[in-house]
Amino acid sequence: MIFQYDASQEKCPLPLVQLRLILKKMTKDDVCVLKIRDSGSKESIPKLLSKLGYGFKQNIIGNNIVEITLSKNN
Repeated sequence: MIFQYDASQEKCPLPLVQLRLILKKMTKDDVCVLKIRDSGSKESIPKLLSKLGYGFKQNIIGNNIVEITLSKNN
């Protein structure tokens, strides 16, 4: 399943809280595409994903928005 969450209009901690809820729903081989703009989210979300062992990629897609694509492989 592919989860998509556009948090580009939201400020931390809401994107972080919502991402945690998505992570709980994800199962093996699921993918999540997350868009964030808030500087707090840009810092805290990659830290959380690294801490939890998720593989992810970050791309700047314009207008100061970062798109994070992550997967659950276990």
